[in-house]
Amino acid sequence: MELADRPQLWGGVECSIVRIRNRWRDQSVETGHRERLDDLESISRLGIETLRYPVLWESVAPRTPHDMDFGWHDGRLHKLRQLRIEPIAGLVHHGSGPRYTNLLDPAFPDLLAAYAGEVAARYPWINRFTPINEPLTTARFSCLYGHWYPHRRSTGDFARALINQCRGIVLAMRAIRAINPDATLVQTEDLGKAFSTPLLRYQADYENERRWLTFDLLLGQVDRTHPWYKVFLDHGIAEKELLFFVDEPCAPEILGINHYLTSERFLEHRRANRPPGHRMSGNGRHRYADLEAVRTSLPSGSTGPEARLREVWARYRRPTAITETHHGSTRDEQLRWLAEMWNAATALRAEGKDIRAVSVWALFGVMDWNSLLVRRNGCYEAGAFDIRSPIPRLTAVGHSVRKIAAEGSFDHPVLDTPGWWHSEHRFYAPRSLGAASKVALPRSIVVVGASGRVADAFRETANLRGLAHTVIPGPLAGKDLERHLNGNRVWAIVDLSGLTQPSADSPGSPNRAAAGQGLPQLSFTQDKEFPAGPHCLRIQTGRLFGPWERENFIVRVLKELTAGRQIALSPANMVSATYIPDLFNAALDLLIDGARGAWCLVNSNDLSWFDFGQIIARSAGLDPALVGPELTAVPEDRDPGQPECALMPTLTNALWRFLRDSEVTWRPSQLAAE
Repeated sequence: MELADRPQLWGGVECSIVRIRNRWRDQSVETGHRERLDDLESISRLGIETLRYPVLWESVAPRTPHDMDFGWHDGRLHKLRQLRIEPIAGLVHHGSGPRYTNLLDPAFPDLLAAYAGEVAARYPWINRFTPINEPLTTARFSCLYGHWYPHRRSTGDFARALINQCRGIVLAMRAIRAINPDATLVQTEDLGKAFSTPLLRYQADYENERRWLTFDLLLGQVDRTHPWYKVFLDHGIAEKELLFFVDEPCAPEILGINHYLTSERFLEHRRANRPPGHRMSGNGRHRYADLEAVRTSLPSGSTGPEARLREVWARYRRPTAITETHHGSTRDEQLRWLAEMWNAATALRAEGKDIRAVSVWALFGVMDWNSLLVRRNGCYEAGAFDIRSPIPRLTAVGHSVRKIAAEGSFDHPVLDTPGWWHSEHRFYAPRSLGAASKVALPRSIVVVGASGRVADAFRETANLRGLAHTVIPGPLAGKDLERHLNGNRVWAIVDLSGLTQPSADSPGSPNRAAAGQGLPQLSFTQDKEFPAGPHCLRIQTGRLFGPWERENFIVRVLKELTAGRQIALSPANMVSATYIPDLFNAALDLLIDGARGAWCLVNSNDLSWFDFGQIIARSAGLDPALVGPELTAVPEDRDPGQPECALMPTLTNALWRFLRDSEVTWRPSQLAAE
């Protein structure tokens, strides 16, 4: 297929400004984009020529409707013009507007329209707009589930929030077109689907009609024959408000589909089938668990981006684009998700369906979206760039985006295995570990220097991530290793000897074999000074600990405290520790990204040993007063060798998971008996 026959490649910068109680979260600030003008140059180098970009109301006019500051946006939008990148300007992105309005305010639509007119007057050259991103989803999260401001939980408030937003879109486009008659609407909405047990089919049908409301309203289709017409009337929406959309439809030029793995749900009423830890909710008629559909057994082809795009086309037959493509997971899974979205759009376009584009969303990642921004955990998910470096670092996703822009497709060895959402271990009750390969002989990793529980942990990590690998437990090196590499589809070598045999000087042979084949090599060390060859990714670690260990510094502290004995720990020396499961995940991400050279991976918290000891005590329900400062402690040399790179969770987070997963029982009554 020629490049001209493929979907366009768009990009997007995660920019949500979400109000939670009386505080706002701004993703442009939290991901650092607000301070980095060079980000736009980086986007241009990817080959992206169309970009969803924020001109958000809450940012420009936070205090009063008339007090506007476009300074930041002037510089960015001017830069985009210089780079020949066309912006799709977003005016509200999951927000409820500035502090002087909200989604339930009758004045919200007119206030938004006035702001939209100001934007159009200032930037008359912008031709594409998304006045409100995902109005249905925002109404659900704000006024049906209560996660975001104004924190309501009723169908009536949901209906009002949705109607206000959709009316705001119509009025905003009217104000914009009064200045720029050629302006077009790119309307985005999250699209999933509800599945259910037969008993709950009525609820699934209700939710599946609800998911179309943004597009149905704007297209003027919510008339007296529409299933939701009466629902709106029953929940306080006046008939004239609904007829406004019928009389003045505002048809989007492009329907923007945002689809995520968790967008598809399964409603399960059978308590015996409820996974542990899942609460039962309900609708007043039946109680049920709202589960991720991808983790339940459904007919092949019923879930996923291709199925949803086919539904959109069958319902509307209008130009459509995937306007968000992001998956918060390991790098291999991010690549598989990008490939699945791109391939779905390409396949439908080849059938003659007007799929215009695929947008790589969150080019600089997202912060805390795993909790819908409700919790401030600093949980970062990388995108095409990883911001956890002095300069945002291009990831394998970014390399793939560049390849798509230039050639219309991309490849990577990890694509030989399907994503976890196609594997047998995806189910709430896992059936087996690993995913069936899509090819007879998948490209694989060779693991050398592997022995003991550390090697087992690496194998478990690789299996969970669907990374085909061959473990060579013995001292295979030199010509023998080269013959093995020649006889298999090897794309990388992982040398664990620096972890399993810290005193061994074994990396040389794998290094030479890898260099001879032009293969990247990943190896580990606890030394501060170590070389890294041209194809080598060398990881320096802190003090290692893993959940299988029956003796390490954490367990020793727990045993002493359980016995009621005081311990003294240094307040002068900082902890440098590496949780092995986190180490392997971060190192494999770097390997897949094509990173080279020397890196230092530790679970950082800037904690002294004394501070860490107190956290250990509190986490285990023990007395932190038993942890005292070691007054004679002498500060150690803090030179870590290589600069630390904050690619791993914090030390306190790693400690929590260590205690949860430890093979040594850490509860006080049983620790004493160890």
